[in-house]
Amino acid sequence: MSARPAHDIDTANIVGHFIDGQDVADSNRPEPVTNPATGEVTRHVAMASRQTVEQAIAAAEAAFPAWRDTPPIKRARVMFRFKQLLEENADEVVAAITHEHGKVLDDAMGEFIRGVEVVEYACGIPEMLKGEYSKNVGPAMDSWAEHQPLGVVAGITPFNFPAMVPMWMYPMAIACGNTFVLKPSEKDHGVTPVGVQRDAMAAAVAELPGVQAGRCGLVQHRARQSRPWAGEIAGD
Repeated sequence: MSARPAHDIDTANIVGHFIDGQDVADSNRPEPVTNPATGEVTRHVAMASRQTVEQAIAAAEAAFPAWRDTPPIKRARVMFRFKQLLEENADEVVAAITHEHGKVLDDAMGEFIRGVEVVEYACGIPEMLKGEYSKNVGPAMDSWAEHQPLGVVAGITPFNFPAMVPMWMYPMAIACGNTFVLKPSEKDHGVTPVGVQRDAMAAAVAELPGVQAGRCGLVQHRARQSRPWAGEIAGD
């Protein structure tokens, strides 16, 4: 199904992006999103322009220094709150997966639970980030290891597991002190499964004093290359 010109579509039904803690409206190359059960076009998704993607990356870069320097225990508290908010909104996420992807509710709930398990694992990040030190590994030689965040990382996630696969990626990346740009499938575009996660993450971070927005951004696009990714890579 080809994209319709933006001027033929109600802009209120065009899904934009989430950058620097705010929704960013966009009407660039909107593509239809359909209900898999009925084939009905439910809304449209704007494909991010190069400028929009660069804006998301710039926001993540600006947020990185402060987030990198945030103690792991404080990052873990964000993850604990994030997990709590996800569980409180589980029915909404599961219903959204069914509406956008077509899974039956039991399968959608199973996907959601598997994703939340990774968030739960990320709650233990202070222990996992501890370094190691070994004395006398060789003549007059000691050895040590420490873990450092990389910076801005990105993930491309597929249509088939719209809630679980994103949660495989960004909770651990963010808990480790990185900032993250997510490109979900344009077929289940993030207003609902990923969007609920996004809102929960924003709310969890907002409760931590002194931490700016921008740790996790969401852009819609047909991407060619990124890391990490899962599923097929489609051209423009």
